[in-house]
Amino acid sequence: MRWAVRITVDDTGSHVFTDTRSVVAGRGAECGLRVRDLEVSRVHCRFTIDPPHVGVRDLDSRNGTRVNGVEVEGCELADGDEVRIGSTTFRITVSPAEFPGYALGYELGRGAQGTVFLARDTTTGEQVALKVLHDIRPDTAELFLREIANVRALRHPNIVEFRDVGDEPVPFLVSTYCPGGSVDRLGKLTAGEAVPITLGILAGLAYAHGAELPEVRLADRTTTTARGLVHRDVKPQNVLLDGSTARLADFGLAKAFDLAGHSGHTRTGELGGSLEFLPRAQVLNYRYAPPWVDVWAAAATLYWMVTGRAPRDFPPGADPVAVVLRENPVPIRAREPSVPRPLADLIDRILEEESPASAEEFAKALSEVQE
Repeated sequence: MRWAVRITVDDTGSHVFTDTRSVVAGRGAECGLRVRDLEVSRVHCRFTIDPPHVGVRDLDSRNGTRVNGVEVEGCELADGDEVRIGSTTFRITVSPAEFPGYALGYELGRGAQGTVFLARDTTTGEQVALKVLHDIRPDTAELFLREIANVRALRHPNIVEFRDVGDEPVPFLVSTYCPGGSVDRLGKLTAGEAVPITLGILAGLAYAHGAELPEVRLADRTTTTARGLVHRDVKPQNVLLDGSTARLADFGLAKAFDLAGHSGHTRTGELGGSLEFLPRAQVLNYRYAPPWVDVWAAAATLYWMVTGRAPRDFPPGADPVAVVLRENPVPIRAREPSVPRPLADLIDRILEEESPASAEEFAKALSEVQE
C-alpha cells in the first residue's frame, strides 16, 4: 500500500509527500517549508518523512518546537498531530495515497470515524467527497459499514448522496461534494438566512424518518426491512451547503427506530452524538432515541446559526453530561435580542422538550412565523 504524508500550514496551504525525504521548516530561503513568521528561526526544525512514518526534530531554534502543545527535541508524529513553531502551526495527515478510480485531493474535515478528502472521479472528472476510515477497530469499522448501509437507502435533495464504497487500500465511502462546506464555518447568520437552511434540514429529516430501508442487519446477523432512520447527530458541522441547498451529512449514528432494541448496534448505556446539540431525552436513553430528537437538534442548530452559541452554557471544567441533564436551554432572545419574537417563541418551545414535534410540524410552524 502506498501512503501519503500531508503537512498543512495554518490551514492555508498543504504539501504532500509520497516518498522518503527530509524537509526543513523555517524562515530561510533554503527551507522546503518556508514561513514568514518572525518568531521562527531561519532554520527551525526538520521533518523526516518515510510514508506512513513522519518525525520532527528541533534544530536548536530560538523559540523551540512544540507537538500538541508540548515542547520536544524530537519525536515521531501521527495522523492528526499539530507541530507549532512560533505562531505557525503544521498539521500532520497520514492517509493512503491511492484509491481505485479516485485521485485524492486536500482534506475537507475529520471526525470520529475518519477523514474526508476532496477527490476526483478519474472516470467522470467529477469532484466528490471521499471519506477514509483510519482507525480500523471492529467497533469503528461497524459504525462505518452501518453508515454506508444507511446512506445507500436515502435519496433526497437535502441529504448528501451516496456514490460509491470500497475497501482497498482501506475502507472508504464516496458521496456528493458540497462546495459550500458546513454551516459551522459561516459564523452568525440573520434569521432570514438561517431559516431556509433549517427548512432544508427538516425536509431531509422528514424524508429520512419515513424512508423505507430495504436491508437492516439484526443482532443475529439476519436482515429485515424497516422504515425510518433517526440521524442522532444533527449539528452545524453535519449540515453542508450545495449552492443554496442544505444537505444533511453523516448518518453514521442513524438507526432504524422502529426496530429500536433489536438491531444490536447500540448497547444500553452507550452515548453518541455531540452533547451541545443533544436533547436531555437522548442522553437519558440514547438507544431508543425517537425521531423528535433530530427535530430538537435542528432547532438547536438554528439557535446556533442566529446566536453563534449552543442553547446551553457549558462552563469550563463542568461535566457536559450533567449540564445537559440539569440545565435548561437559555432563551434565545437572551443571547440575541434581534431574533423576532414569534421565531424565538417557536425555537424556545421546541427546545423545552415538553411537546415533541415532528419534522413536518416544526417546518410548518417555522414557515408560518416567517410569513
